[in-house]
Amino acid sequence: MADRDTLPLPLEVRTRLAELELELSEGDITQKGYEKKRSKLIGAFLPQAPGKGMDPSVPHERRTPVTPGSSSRYHRRRSSGSRDERYRSDVHTEAVQAALAKQKERGKMAVPMPSKRRSLVVQSSMDAYTPPGEEHIGLQDTSSGSEGEGSMQGEGTPTSSQSSINMENWISRAIHGSTTSSTTSSSSTQSGGSGAASRLADVMGQTHLENHSAPPDVTSYTTDSIQVERPQGSTTTSRSTPKYGNAELMETGDGVPVGGRVSAKIQQLVNTLKRPKRPPLREFFVDDFEELLEVQQPDPNQPKAEGAQMLAMRGEQLGVVTNWPLSLEAALQRWGTISPKAPCLTTMDTNGKPLYILTYGKLWTRSIKVAYNILHKLGSKQEPMLRPGDRVALVFPNNDPAAFMVAFYGCLLAEVVPVPIEVPLTRKDAGSQQIGFLLGSCGVTVALTSDACHKGLPKSPTGEIPQFKGWPKLLWFVTESKHLSKPPRDWFPHIKDANNETAYIEYKTCKDGSVLGVTVMRIALLTHCQALTQSCGYTEAETIVNVLDFKKDVGLWHGILTSVMNMMHVISIPYSLMKVNPLSWIQKVCQYKAKVACVKSRDMHWALVAHRDQRDINLSSLRMLVVADGANPWSVSSCDAFLNVFQSKGLKPEVICPCASSPEALTVAIRRPTDDSNQPPGRGVLSMQGLSHGVIRVDSEEKLSVLTLQDVGTVMPGALMCVVKPDVVPQLCKTDEIGELCVGSIATGTSYYGLSGMTKNTFEVFPMNSVGALISEYPFTRTGLLGFVGPGGLCFIAGKMDGLMVVGGRRHNADDIVATALAVEPMKFVYRGRIAVFSISVLHDERIVVVAEQRPDSTEEDSFQWMSRVLQAIDGIHQVGVYCLALVPSNTLPKTPLGGIHLSESKQLFLEGSLHPCNVLMCPHTCVTNLPKPRQKQPEIGPASVMVGNLVSGKRIAQASGRDLGQMEDNDQARKFLFLSEVLQWRAQTTPDHVLYTLLNCRGTIASSLTCVQLHKRAEKIATMLAERGHLQDGDHVALVYPPGIDLIAAFYGCLYAGCVPITVRPPHPQNIATTLPTVKMIVEVSRSACMMTTAVICKLLRSKEASAAVDVRSWPPVLDTDDLPKKKPPLLYKPSNPDTLAYLDFSVSTTGMLAGVKMSHTATSAFCRSIKLQCELYPSREVAICLDPYCGLGFVLWCLCSVYSGHQSILIPPSELEVNPALWLLAVSQYKVRDTFCSYSVMELCTKGLGLQTESLKSRGLDLSRVRTCVVVAEERPRIALTQSFSKLFKDLGLHPRAVSTSFGCRVNLAVCLQPHRLGKLADQGTSGPDPTTVYVDMRALRHDRVRLVERGSPHSLPLMESGKILPGVRIIIANPETKGPLGDSHLGEIWVCSGHNASGYFTVYGDEALQSDHFTSRLSFGDTQTIWARTGYLGFLRRTELTDASGERHDALYVVGALDEAMELRGMRYHPIDIETSVIRTHKSITECAVFTWTNLLVVVVELDGSEQEALDLVPLVTNVVLEEHYLIVGVVVVVDIGVIPINSRGEKQRMHLRDGFLADQLDPIYVAYNM
Repeated sequence: MADRDTLPLPLEVRTRLAELELELSEGDITQKGYEKKRSKLIGAFLPQAPGKGMDPSVPHERRTPVTPGSSSRYHRRRSSGSRDERYRSDVHTEAVQAALAKQKERGKMAVPMPSKRRSLVVQSSMDAYTPPGEEHIGLQDTSSGSEGEGSMQGEGTPTSSQSSINMENWISRAIHGSTTSSTTSSSSTQSGGSGAASRLADVMGQTHLENHSAPPDVTSYTTDSIQVERPQGSTTTSRSTPKYGNAELMETGDGVPVGGRVSAKIQQLVNTLKRPKRPPLREFFVDDFEELLEVQQPDPNQPKAEGAQMLAMRGEQLGVVTNWPLSLEAALQRWGTISPKAPCLTTMDTNGKPLYILTYGKLWTRSIKVAYNILHKLGSKQEPMLRPGDRVALVFPNNDPAAFMVAFYGCLLAEVVPVPIEVPLTRKDAGSQQIGFLLGSCGVTVALTSDACHKGLPKSPTGEIPQFKGWPKLLWFVTESKHLSKPPRDWFPHIKDANNETAYIEYKTCKDGSVLGVTVMRIALLTHCQALTQSCGYTEAETIVNVLDFKKDVGLWHGILTSVMNMMHVISIPYSLMKVNPLSWIQKVCQYKAKVACVKSRDMHWALVAHRDQRDINLSSLRMLVVADGANPWSVSSCDAFLNVFQSKGLKPEVICPCASSPEALTVAIRRPTDDSNQPPGRGVLSMQGLSHGVIRVDSEEKLSVLTLQDVGTVMPGALMCVVKPDVVPQLCKTDEIGELCVGSIATGTSYYGLSGMTKNTFEVFPMNSVGALISEYPFTRTGLLGFVGPGGLCFIAGKMDGLMVVGGRRHNADDIVATALAVEPMKFVYRGRIAVFSISVLHDERIVVVAEQRPDSTEEDSFQWMSRVLQAIDGIHQVGVYCLALVPSNTLPKTPLGGIHLSESKQLFLEGSLHPCNVLMCPHTCVTNLPKPRQKQPEIGPASVMVGNLVSGKRIAQASGRDLGQMEDNDQARKFLFLSEVLQWRAQTTPDHVLYTLLNCRGTIASSLTCVQLHKRAEKIATMLAERGHLQDGDHVALVYPPGIDLIAAFYGCLYAGCVPITVRPPHPQNIATTLPTVKMIVEVSRSACMMTTAVICKLLRSKEASAAVDVRSWPPVLDTDDLPKKKPPLLYKPSNPDTLAYLDFSVSTTGMLAGVKMSHTATSAFCRSIKLQCELYPSREVAICLDPYCGLGFVLWCLCSVYSGHQSILIPPSELEVNPALWLLAVSQYKVRDTFCSYSVMELCTKGLGLQTESLKSRGLDLSRVRTCVVVAEERPRIALTQSFSKLFKDLGLHPRAVSTSFGCRVNLAVCLQPHRLGKLADQGTSGPDPTTVYVDMRALRHDRVRLVERGSPHSLPLMESGKILPGVRIIIANPETKGPLGDSHLGEIWVCSGHNASGYFTVYGDEALQSDHFTSRLSFGDTQTIWARTGYLGFLRRTELTDASGERHDALYVVGALDEAMELRGMRYHPIDIETSVIRTHKSITECAVFTWTNLLVVVVELDGSEQEALDLVPLVTNVVLEEHYLIVGVVVVVDIGVIPINSRGEKQRMHLRDGFLADQLDPIYVAYNM
């Protein structure tokens, strides 16, 4: 570093240099990158060559001095072809870099990083890791989705630049009919190579080039050091060049570092989402509440095909040579008898030594032996197992081609149909189930296999091969000669000419993972071999090296079939040898002086990587190198790079022959080996933008997004080829249009075995021209390849139908997206070639998902930055958003038998949530552009045009009422009294020993009970105590802090006797004082209690150490202990003067976290009790079981007040006891033969979860619920229909009547609006007084627009709602618009308003907030009946007149509660109820036990509780996002995965979403994972 010290460098540069050195030492940057950046930094301070002060916007004109180090280093790198360059297409990398630079310029895209729990970070990457050898990883062998062979990029070639000229001339003529020639250089780079590309990226990063249409010409650089005068926008930044992960990416919009709090991250997300998206699509609407998703409108400016209609291309004549055999078996017979010593096949061991040479003589005799044995030795003489035409599975490993070949020809000779398949390794191999399905549908009963393979198959303990999942029962038959019996002398196979019988079936895996069998007839088999012989110029006794899978496709056609027709010698290289020695095939070509080699671009790649170790390679013997996957657009760079390196080793350029093939059409096209090396192969540099619209455009200006294609030669001899539109109708394409290639020839498959419908669509296609006329009377076969026919009949393939993803009306190819992802630097975080790209359908469009395997040593930040760069690159180059990008631990994606990625299986795992990614980035905000239009609220209709009698704009006004109290005659003695305290005194005198209350303990035995007189006396003593010890005046407030029980009731009446106002308060929980005690303190303070009454135990608790830690104990009001009561009676019981004075205060915390106390007057209390008595028909002779918390609402009234008013016996069961004994409540109901019982949802849930498996044992204990007429769930929310139904189903066996369960509804302003009475009276001895509760199904989409539309059960978007019970006597209800306060029709959702004698008289607040109070308790309608005073419940609902009539013959009005107004979320102008979204989310994955949603700054936050391993946490993110999009048309902003029990739930079993929100924003949830969706 001497130069740094001697040069006078500014401080900024010095700090940057120090940063660079740190990066180098930590391995964040390579030595080369370090030197390059360093020379750039200090370049400006080195002695300059002339021409210094140039304008920075023209960087490519500047020349810089060559420092000897840099230039030699550059040349050295150029030749090395190091491992890291494996999948490199230089121009593509260059394009990606430029696209990223462009993104950077648009402004920092602040992507908030997900936060993850430590435990998850540590184990996720290592748990599944088995270190794969580098070789193993990129090895693909099939080519769907990512199967990366094509993506193997090598260095560019100098020859390619001239090649594109003819192609472009042709295309520009085709389009414009002109002859001008444009000479754009092709995609592979000119000699500059990738050094130039990365330099270009740096230049792009440094200078803000405004015009990106033409990147600078980089070919003229000779050195690595380019200086750029950086435009200094601000002098404050110390970083001059961002690091590779782009450190700035990781800051929020306002500079808050990402590590900060959750709210900062959300703010950052909001800022990011504010950035302009792509222009949204046009929307369509029909009706106000009919939400239609946007319909894709074609862009008027999109490129359209303009060429003439194409003509079908005919291949050359198939010239039949006279001595060609009449069938393949005849050929085998000829060579087996004429030249039995000629070698047919040489197999290799894993060291590359020849293992075994199969001669034609041996092949012939062994095949006859196999044929004889399978026909005569299976089954009995009378009933042979196999007859000619039957199908047989061939199960041979990839390293045993000889055994396979013998078995295959044995089948042909026996005239049975071989079905070659992969060896099943385990019982549940990826895709093996579908193979089993194919075997089953082909009726396969016998599997031929080799000895070694048979030994390696999984065995059961008895030594039998188990039946694989989905497979038919098979007889395994070993084909080794030693196991077979010799055929008799006189037996000879029948050899006939090739005919229309099926020769073999080749399996093919579809996009969705299903496996089809393509049948190939004997005549097609022979014709195909002849066509290959002619086009490849095969001659007798040539040597051919085969690296491909010999069981199917090109490997089978060249290495097993055509080779035998021509008596060639095949050198077979197994996959296992290639893994150990990637150069093995080249060594065999040299060793055997082979004329032909069949490889994939992957094999060329490996050879490039490994060739440095080899000295004496000579490839001059090769006359043809068949590239089996030459049709993959990304193979071009492998071919170029291979030629580049091996041309010096004798490889001739014209030898490389890419071919295109498909299981259906066999060989589609192949480049012929020519002797004329002057004619360069065809190249096309096409615009990706054009391709996505299905048209061919030579790319001239925008070099970023181009696809370079090489031709795959011409049509096969004797075949006809045309290109048809990929849609259903096979219409010919225009010359400049991309379509599916179709081939008409004898040499194609004939059907998908057993699937006539699919066969018709694929093998019997009749292409039509534009006027609808057929172009040939013979059928064509669809190849599944997308492409076009170029000049001179050259075929070009641009992709596969299987890899096609249509997003927003544009077509993208999975392979292209893989290639872009692979070109994103730095690549050290993921494995090349282990990337899967597929699309899933979400919200009526395809969405792109990219899944890559992450290296175990990469950090969270690294991977996340790589992910965000990949998103930007794909967006920049393909103009398409990635919906989800996931990284999984290495080696966890399902593999195909030859090591590629099993795409459909990966997709399946992703969709069912069992992929277990370790990193996920979802971008629904940027991808989903077809959401419905946000709703604009319509102005309400004015009063004048609306009210006509009881109609609102043509609909019945939504109003209903319970029975009229005035007209109800009943012998209600208690009505004489205005006050409950008087009723109690009257009962103590008239029925002193009648038991009013029985309290049960957790064992179900009676803990204590109270008769009328006992309660009266106890209350008197408490009144005395309040007067004497408490010195209270009448009207003072007293807090009653008691556990659920009898003391609470006595204390309540004691307060009434003393003239005090009681407030019931839930006592603090002894195990959780810190959180429960402050609530007690708050209620005591807010209610202005003058003293507290409680038990001795709680007294002690309030004075404990823990209590003083939680609150200030000294500020409590006086505490009275009622366990120690005075003996004497009070002199005089207090009698209130006015029934409208306060009787008690009811305090409760709402779900939104508001503490609200309401005032109940004596009048309201008595009216309430009377209403319940009439609705429930309560008399002194009745018993009612109550399992509720007695602190507020209807629970308190039923527990403390109703028995005194009506005289019935209440059996009290504290819900807390159920945690010890879940069966307590139901056993009590059964034991006391109770007809009516009340419970809460939390009690019902405890029973459903806790007793689910115990119904049998409860039955044996004599539990009988058949007497229960009504079981009412007391609630202040929408009825939980799923819970009530599962409860009813579960306990039906114990006699519970299915209609017994119903719900009630109450709220703060009116503690019970509805309460379902006994409806099963018919079963009992009394008459019924109410119909069954009805369930309706409403359209959820309409509900979001505040409309109610009834739909059929099971229709899409239907939501079941259960009526909330029958309206209580004396209660009137109307549905009003919460904003305008106008009455609504009954097809509208609105706020429920209630008018009743038992409404509360107002909120009790410390400051007496009058505005709030008058609005809620004394509202009037804005038009219509403007006189009545209503109370607003704060709940949204609707009324429906049902078909049912009640006892009095009246039609019955049902009230349906939808949800609280406070909880409802306004998103996109629509009203959503959290519970609906939560229900959808809980259904998506078995591990989600609970869910809560809330909004924050218009972002929807979804919190899910995970019941499973933390590895499943990230699986939930895409599932949650998908389901909310699909069912609710909403984009989830943040997904938070937490442990069970984190979502707070109050005593009524309701979720406290606002508490959860506060906890989340304050970082208190300790989440397992937080994902911020982009």
